Amino acid sequence: MFTKPTLILNERICRANIEFMLAKARKLGIELRPHFKTHQSIEVGKWFRDYGIGKIAVSSVPMAQYFASDGWIDITIAFPYVHQQAEEINALAKSINLQVLVSSIGNAKLLSKSIETHVEVYIEIDTGQYRSGLQIEDIETVNKTIEVIQSNPNTKFYGFLSHAGHSYNNQLNRIEQINSEATGKLNRLKKNYIEQFPNLKISYGDTPTSCACNQFDGIDELRPGNYAFFDMQQASNGICSTSNIAIALICPVVAVYPERSQAIIWGGAVHLTKDFYVDNQGNKSFGAVCKINPDYTWTKPIEGMYLESISQEHGLVRAQNCEAIRTLKEGDLIAVLPPHSCLTADKMGEFWVQGKGFISMMNHCK
Repeated sequence: MFTKPTLILNERICRANIEFMLAKARKLGIELRPHFKTHQSIEVGKWFRDYGIGKIAVSSVPMAQYFASDGWIDITIAFPYVHQQAEEINALAKSINLQVLVSSIGNAKLLSKSIETHVEVYIEIDTGQYRSGLQIEDIETVNKTIEVIQSNPNTKFYGFLSHAGHSYNNQLNRIEQINSEATGKLNRLKKNYIEQFPNLKISYGDTPTSCACNQFDGIDELRPGNYAFFDMQQASNGICSTSNIAIALICPVVAVYPERSQAIIWGGAVHLTKDFYVDNQGNKSFGAVCKINPDYTWTKPIEGMYLESISQEHGLVRAQNCEAIRTLKEGDLIAVLPPHSCLTADKMGEFWVQGKGFISMMNHCK
């Protein structure tokens, strides 16, 4: 049936992941605003709607336009304001409730002078990732940025947004420490401004802390995205099990070399990207190798077998011995659980779902 590398999405697992995070957010009394950059699919977005989710986050203006076209009317663009897209933002804000993000005072000035339609504005706070955002200790710059936002009657200061991206690729105890530090800083920041801005919101979230932690004092909404699919980076750090991973890349086996305990698959960097994880044997791996069941689900990862290296189209599978590699044969199809589901999905651009066939994504919406 499958003649080339194909991304399969297991709807049952994905829906279970959606239900899990929604139930956790409700138990914590925090609003869930899932980030849709992982699946980038109108069809998968409808699955979230089935559970009553009405607010989402995206990573670009084109992605906001894409989901707005399917009736999503409360969208946060969780990426710093891009001045070249002011016209698109003004148009979009006329039809939906739109939150945008500024990451510096210069960024805020560009926003303030170009926005002509009402938007709600988050200030991004860097809580330790050192990627983008204001430093939480720099209250003077925070105050000046708020003044700039408020100087335009169309831009309303809405609150603070942060992504604890440094929680990725850490073990559980370190993730809990990162979460405690990040939420503690955001909670103190909120207390500094809540009297002046009584409706101020704190938006926070990433899959590792949202899954592993239970203390989110002062946080108003969680914004994880990867949890809908999960991946081997999350599984290798104890955030989920491999049975929670909802996507797998189907790859043809094209060569088997028992003498060196290796096999070659059609499935490389153009399908998986070059992200990796470290498995429980200490191996740097570009994916976990599984067999495919007749119903196009997949087995647990094969013990002692992993994707050792990838080039553009090739994937090199390593097994612990020649007998293990002989379980693969030229002409077989195997399933690879990806290290990073967001990037793999973006690369592939579509999913195959049992009973539905191929589901398209909004690919390359940067």
